[in-house]
Amino acid sequence: MNTLTQDDLVVTGVRPNAPSQIPVTGAQNWQGPASVWPDFLVGQPDQPVRVLLVDDDPHIRHVIAQELLGDKRIHLVAQAGGFKEGRRRVAQQDFDVLLVDLNLGDGSGFELIEQVKSLRPMAEVVVISAIEDERHALHAFELGATGYLIKNSWFGSFSQAVLQVVNGGASITPNLARRLLHRLEGRGSEAPARTSKERLSDREREVLRMVAAGYTSGEIGVRLDISMQTVNAHVRNIYRKLRVRTRAQAVSCATERGLI
Repeated sequence: MNTLTQDDLVVTGVRPNAPSQIPVTGAQNWQGPASVWPDFLVGQPDQPVRVLLVDDDPHIRHVIAQELLGDKRIHLVAQAGGFKEGRRRVAQQDFDVLLVDLNLGDGSGFELIEQVKSLRPMAEVVVISAIEDERHALHAFELGATGYLIKNSWFGSFSQAVLQVVNGGASITPNLARRLLHRLEGRGSEAPARTSKERLSDREREVLRMVAAGYTSGEIGVRLDISMQTVNAHVRNIYRKLRVRTRAQAVSCATERGLI
């Protein structure tokens, strides 16, 4: 039997030769005792990953919800059927992962991603969309999403996507991932981007130094005389520019590059 490493589980989601040992999908595959899910991974039956689902299609939302509800490692804390309801849920509900459609009828999923990354920068975002378009996907990633799933291609795999992103991985529908790679290859001849140091503003470096010192967003806001929401917006921008996902990674990356 081949042995999976932690990186194999987190980044690729590839199932081992004996699928009954480490189930990676949702209701269709989650069977057996809780001990089969490695304890080094986030998402345990006694402390499941909290998910907020926002989609204006009742049928699609029901299908996704049923899969998530069937996985003991995931707790579906709330659902929303549109943009306005989604905004309320994002502001009021505690969650670890947002599953969101881009076309919500009464608003844009992109705006919800921005709201999440402003209010809850540590939360993960996975887009669930009928639109298989590189531009939409790249924009979602620029805003902070770590997953982009095409609905017709990923039924039965939403639980896997949730577990991948909370464990440090990314989840992208394979066909779209290949198209994105081709698109990025075409940028190889473009002029190199500015360095992280050039792209970080003075305020962002100031916030980053305080993050490194161990201050919370609230404490940073008090010391800099700005709102906690503004602090979180700076943290979100730092994550995006340094291409990291946690405060610890941001501090480590910034220290290595001489930014703080």
